[in-house]
Amino acid sequence: MSGLFVASPPRLVQHSTIASVATRIGGPPLASDERARLVRRAKLLAWGGNAWHFIEFAIAIGAGIAAGSIALVGFGVDSLIESFAGFIILWRFAARRSHSETAERRAQRLVAASYVILVVYIVIEATRSLIGGHEPDASWIGIGLAAFTAPTMPLLAAAKRRVGHKLNSAATVSDAEQNQICAYLSIALLVGLLANALLSWWWADPAAALVIAAVAAREGWRSWKGESCDCC
Repeated sequence: MSGLFVASPPRLVQHSTIASVATRIGGPPLASDERARLVRRAKLLAWGGNAWHFIEFAIAIGAGIAAGSIALVGFGVDSLIESFAGFIILWRFAARRSHSETAERRAQRLVAASYVILVVYIVIEATRSLIGGHEPDASWIGIGLAAFTAPTMPLLAAAKRRVGHKLNSAATVSDAEQNQICAYLSIALLVGLLANALLSWWWADPAAALVIAAVAAREGWRSWKGESCDCC
């Protein structure tokens, strides 16, 4: 009996320590099978998003070159940058980094760096377009691409955001926000291309793109500081 009483306090201390740690990280940890399921879903969403972004890149670049549209070419480059962010998430959830907080922070900052690339490109190309007075041809292929992407990207972003919150992964939530920015860019692109095609307002899409760049810069800064995931 005395042996049992001696053994009990360490177990109580151990349980107390686990509870304390759980409280510090914001709640009880996920069960291993639940976490594994969520990690698989995060990777599946990243692969699916990357596949679409490569298709989007090919269509946008081809249509942009054909029409002489800087906005469409820029949209294609944005698709490549989003693919970069998606591959960062796949790197983040590789088996040996799945539980690493260091990998999480590094992935989050890499996603933030991709925002910087996106913002710099948009600002440079939109400014050049506005100053140079470049008037692209109408691109109905580009209009169709933007019309399809604008409503579908928020769905992908919402799915990634849900998984990211459940995993306490700010990097995954940051990637979702980049997909949301893609939707904003799609709307800006759609408005710009339609205005150019129907009203000859060539300046509409680079002007809208500059507004989107400001949103992207804000999200990049939040990602760098680690503020993108409300649950982290």
